[in-house]
Amino acid sequence: MVVKTREKLIEVARQLFAHKGVENTTMNDIAAASDKGRRTIYTYFKNKREIFNAVIERESNQLVERMRDVMKSDLSPEQKIRELLKRRFELTDPVATRHEMLRSFFGRDIKRIERIKKLASAKELEVLREILAEGVRKGVFDSVQAERFPSAVTMFFHGADYMMSKLGSEDMRMIDFTRTESLDFMVGSLLLKPAAADDVGQNT
Repeated sequence: MVVKTREKLIEVARQLFAHKGVENTTMNDIAAASDKGRRTIYTYFKNKREIFNAVIERESNQLVERMRDVMKSDLSPEQKIRELLKRRFELTDPVATRHEMLRSFFGRDIKRIERIKKLASAKELEVLREILAEGVRKGVFDSVQAERFPSAVTMFFHGADYMMSKLGSEDMRMIDFTRTESLDFMVGSLLLKPAAADDVGQNT
């Protein structure tokens, strides 16, 4: 019951923040919309900032769950990495206007979107490393490249996020092509090359 009440308050606050804006939403608004008294709200949250932070955390967790769904799937390691990067690319365009969840919550508020991304990034890397480890175990990924991959991907997306935020909608056709090329390059860099496999056999 406690968990359900807290989750209801978070969801009501999320909807109000999306509709009215964070600054224009009051604790009284949340109390009225959730059919809970102010005393009940203060049992779970000290103030609006705590509710806001809870909403941010939940949104970031939902982003990570989309990544975990890929990890748990029956796809091959190569397909998992490709799908994971595609989902990460969904957040990499001007102020995330293509991402439904973030768009409905924050509209064009870049700073708040970046807070969600930052909270999610560490957990995303855990998922990425698990998929990379699976690929190495199955002889699909080069172990050296797999070790380098998380740092390289992090740097790439930091740059891509910044670049995308500076572009207008007229540039998106070029960006869509760049995404496809970048995806192919990143995934291709991981694959264990047949020649490398032959060399291993000759040296044993």
